[in-house]
Amino acid sequence: MKRLLRKIDFKKVIKPFLPKYEVVCTNYNLIPGLPVNKNSSKHTFERGEGLAAKEFYAKVISSDVTRTMAPVEVQLRKIYLRTTTIDQAEFGPVSSFKK
Repeated sequence: MKRLLRKIDFKKVIKPFLPKYEVVCTNYNLIPGLPVNKNSSKHTFERGEGLAAKEFYAKVISSDVTRTMAPVEVQLRKIYLRTTTIDQAEFGPVSSFKK
């Protein structure tokens, strides 16, 4: 039994049960007289790559390009049985555009 347990790679056994992650960046463009235009881009990560997703999220947040763009919302999401937002950052008046 001990030999059998030594041969099993537990990471391969556990990996299908780990959550997926994604970083979603939403840009809001406002042109007077027209409705608000919303563009979103996703960067997805495979199961169990939570650390890589958090590092990528930190890079996006600290980027100067993100801070100088139009109103931007960046979310770090965990997808397992349902999608939950782990962390969220807003640059500019994003809350007024969501209404």
